[in-house]
Amino acid sequence: MSAQTLFEKLWRAHEVIAETEDTPAVLYIDLHLIHEVTSPQAFTVLRERGIGVRRTERTFATMDHSTPTDAAQLFGKVPIRMESAAEQIHELERNCAAFGVELLGLRHAQRGIVHIIGPELGLTQPGKTIVCGDSHTSTHGAFGALAFGIGTTEVGHVLASQCLLQRKPRTLAVNVTGTLAPGVTAKDLVLAIIHTLGVGGGTGSVIEYRGPTIRALSMDERMTVCNMSIEAGARAGLIAPDETTYAYLKGRPRAPEGAAFERAVEAWRRLPSDAGAVFDREISIDAASIVPMITYGTNPGMSVPVTGTVPVRAGDGVHAKALAYMGLAAGQALLGQPIEYVFLGSCTNGRLSDLREAAGLLKGRKVAAGVKFLVVPGSQQIKREAEDEGLDAIFTAAGADWRESGCSMCLGMNGDLVSKGAYCVSTSNRNFEGRQGIGARTLLASPITATASAIAGRIADPRDLLH
Repeated sequence: MSAQTLFEKLWRAHEVIAETEDTPAVLYIDLHLIHEVTSPQAFTVLRERGIGVRRTERTFATMDHSTPTDAAQLFGKVPIRMESAAEQIHELERNCAAFGVELLGLRHAQRGIVHIIGPELGLTQPGKTIVCGDSHTSTHGAFGALAFGIGTTEVGHVLASQCLLQRKPRTLAVNVTGTLAPGVTAKDLVLAIIHTLGVGGGTGSVIEYRGPTIRALSMDERMTVCNMSIEAGARAGLIAPDETTYAYLKGRPRAPEGAAFERAVEAWRRLPSDAGAVFDREISIDAASIVPMITYGTNPGMSVPVTGTVPVRAGDGVHAKALAYMGLAAGQALLGQPIEYVFLGSCTNGRLSDLREAAGLLKGRKVAAGVKFLVVPGSQQIKREAEDEGLDAIFTAAGADWRESGCSMCLGMNGDLVSKGAYCVSTSNRNFEGRQGIGARTLLASPITATASAIAGRIADPRDLLH
C-alpha cells in the first residue's frame, strides 16, 4: 500500500460504503456531541418517524450556547432572562431524558462548552470520527481525530443511523517552522495562517498542521489552532497524535485505563502521516515572522499585525462594506483605537492556560475605566481549577467580571452582548456582523492582546507589558 496521510487513514477506517460519482460515501461516526441549539429539530424528526437514537453510548450532550454565565440565573436565584435560551435548555433536557442520551445538565459539575469538555473528559481521542452541530468541531482534530461540524438535518441522520453521507475532502498540509516570539501565541499563529490562506483557501479540504512549531505546541494551543480551521473554509483541521497527546489523555475520566490505554496508544502511534505521503496542496509558514495579530473587518481573514494599519483596497466593495460596519478607515492605525469591551473565553481561548496567561499580565494592574472585561471559563472544571489557583481573585481585583462557564459573548444568544456600535476585543473565533450583538464591532485577538487592551482601554500590543 502506498504512503498515506493521517486523513486518508482516518477516512478509510470509517468508510462504510465508498463514494461514487453519483453518491457520497457513508462514513461511520464514533462520537456524536450534541448541544441545545442544533438538536431540537433533529429530535423532532426522530419522534415523527418513530425512530430512536441508534447508539446512545456514542452520543453525549452538554449545554453551552444558550446557558447564562450569570451565577444568579444559572443556579436558579432568578429566572433565565432570555426566554428563547431557557426554552432551548429545557428542550434538550426533555429530549435527552426521552431518548436515553447522557447529558451534562445546567448545574452539572462537568458541564461546559462542548469542544472543551470533550477533550477535558477524555471523550476526544486519536483515530475517532467526531461530529457536532457546531462549526468549531474541528477543535478535536488537535488529537488526530477527524472532527467536523454538521447541520441540523445531519444531526438527525447521525442520531438515527450513527452514519453520515460525506464527499471525500482534499488534503492541505500547512507546514510551520520557526519559533514563536515572546508575546506571540497560538491564536496569532492561526490568525496568520488564515490571513495567508484567506477565508476560502481551505474550502473542500482537510488541513493537517505539521512541522516542528506545531509539535512544540501544548494540547491547549493545538486546540486553538484546529478550532479556527473552519475560518479558512476547511472542512476540518488535524494534528497527528504524539507523546504530548498521550500524556494529556492519560487519566482522563472517559479515556481508556491501564492495559487498554497502552493498547490504544500502540494503535494511535500508527496514525501519523507516512513518510512520503502526498498532499493535494502544501503551504509553508515561518512562525518566527509572526507578530501579535488582530482583526479589523467582518471575517477572520481580515487581520493585520496589532501594530499595523487597515489595508487600502481600492475598488473592493466587500472590504469597503466591512470598514463601514466597523467604523474604521483604510490606512488607519489600529494601535490606540478606543474600545468598550473585552471578552476572554470561548472554545478557542477559554482554557486554563489562556486564563493563566491573561491573569499573569493583569496581576497588579487595573482594567481601564469604561471597559467591561468579561472573563468566562470554558467549563465548570476550568472555573474550579482557576479559582483553586487564585486566578479569579486576580481578575476581580483588577475590575474584571468573573463568570460561570458557557459560550457567552462569543455569540449573542445568551444575554452576554456587546452594545451597538461598541468595540470588543475578543478571544473568540468569529467577527461577523452582529455576531456579538446587533451592531457590535468585534476585533479578534489572543488572550494577552485582549488583556493588554483591557488595561489600556484601547487596542494595545501585549509585548509592551512583557518587559
